[in-house]
Amino acid sequence: MNLSIQISPLWSLLIPLLGGLAVIMVRVRSTRKPTTLRKILIPPLGMATGFLMFVVPETHIPLLWALCAFAVGALLFSIPLILTSKMEFVGEDVYLRRSKAFFFLILILLAIRLVLHDVVEQYVSVLQTASLFFLLAFGMLVPWRLAMAYKFRQLHRDRAGASLS
Repeated sequence: MNLSIQISPLWSLLIPLLGGLAVIMVRVRSTRKPTTLRKILIPPLGMATGFLMFVVPETHIPLLWALCAFAVGALLFSIPLILTSKMEFVGEDVYLRRSKAFFFLILILLAIRLVLHDVVEQYVSVLQTASLFFLLAFGMLVPWRLAMAYKFRQLHRDRAGASLS
């Protein structure tokens, strides 16, 4: 089965831009409603279904490449997201705090991703590039969401400890 895919350069630019815009819009909406541990942890679980792409042999990449892509996401891309994701109690509920830095950060990460995508695509197939960037994104999302879950639980622990004092 040969999956030869031709994507115009316009689409390969437009799709990530729309994705970045979607992230910003979701983040703005999420600051208007209280967050829960479930809302924090569902995105990585939902994204994990993307690993089904590896059923297709053309998406296979060497294990070292996969580990490096995941590590770049986890060590370089997730840390700024973790640092710019703040939560606070409003009444009895926890809300994500809106941050201008987060929006600029998303745009910067998107620009870096677009440049990297063009570079990587020169050396591997479109489907292997998709595999690498999926793993990079997953590597970014998992530590970020785990850190948010930790902050969420810590916020609740701090409040419970304060009410006991």
